[in-house]
Amino acid sequence: MRLRPEQLAAFLEKPLQPPHSSLFVLHGDDPLLTIEAGDALRAAARKQGFEDRTVLVVSPAFRWEELFHAAGNLSLFGGRTLVDLRIPTGKPGRDGGDALQRYCAAPPADTLTLITLPEMDWRAQKAAWFAALAAAGVVIECNAPPLAQLPQWIARRLAAQQQSAPPAALDFIALHVEGNLLAAHQEIQKLGLLHPPGALTLQQVSAAVLNVARYDIDDLKSALEARAAARCARTLDGLKAEDAAPPLVLWVLANEARNRADHRTKAARRAALLHAARIDRIIKGLAQGDLWDEFLQLAMRLTKAAT
Repeated sequence: MRLRPEQLAAFLEKPLQPPHSSLFVLHGDDPLLTIEAGDALRAAARKQGFEDRTVLVVSPAFRWEELFHAAGNLSLFGGRTLVDLRIPTGKPGRDGGDALQRYCAAPPADTLTLITLPEMDWRAQKAAWFAALAAAGVVIECNAPPLAQLPQWIARRLAAQQQSAPPAALDFIALHVEGNLLAAHQEIQKLGLLHPPGALTLQQVSAAVLNVARYDIDDLKSALEARAAARCARTLDGLKAEDAAPPLVLWVLANEARNRADHRTKAARRAALLHAARIDRIIKGLAQGDLWDEFLQLAMRLTKAAT
């Protein structure tokens, strides 16, 4: 059985018992999702009477007999056991692969097994030992969502703390964290501390997200609004030196281009938006160009007096 991380909570409301819920496998590329899934499983195990826990970390010196020994140990208090097996390399070796297959063929009674692996690509998942784990238990793939789906992920996390935000604010957070779920999680928690439950505005979100920047990107916004070309250039130099996220810089410039409709000609606005679109392609690797020079050129276009 395979589950997505967001399906795990509902699954864990059911009893953890054979045949398909006494062994769980976590793997994926995102540490936050892996940590959260592991914590949820361990909490559910404690709640359901798995009072003892043995942590095993596979290293070059690891002896696979320890896995069977840990699973065969009976609690002094008559409780059940959680075996927490971690394979940091994702490569158990020939002996480990054989041991895991034997373990799956005869799952120990009164034992819940949690196996944590790094991201396993499709080739690794074809290994006999991984196939045996997948057939015997529940596999949870803890991969970060694609960037296009990250705003929806952020919205669900905000909803869990009884907050909501407009699409522009969700996009703003997604661009700022650049696919890093741990960073997104921290920003969401910050919003929960700064603001009460309810609807958040774009201004509240951007202020919270940007208030820790060493070189404040909000300086770029104010320089653009003031049409201060020299200040824009200095700010862009500072942002470049601070390794600011290019999608976030583009977001500020593109927003300024869109919001100038009332006092710029349609042709100038369209040219600025086309320029922003070209920069977006450079960021995504679909076009060539000097990214920060393009940012500067677009900023100069936006600070030029309307004609």
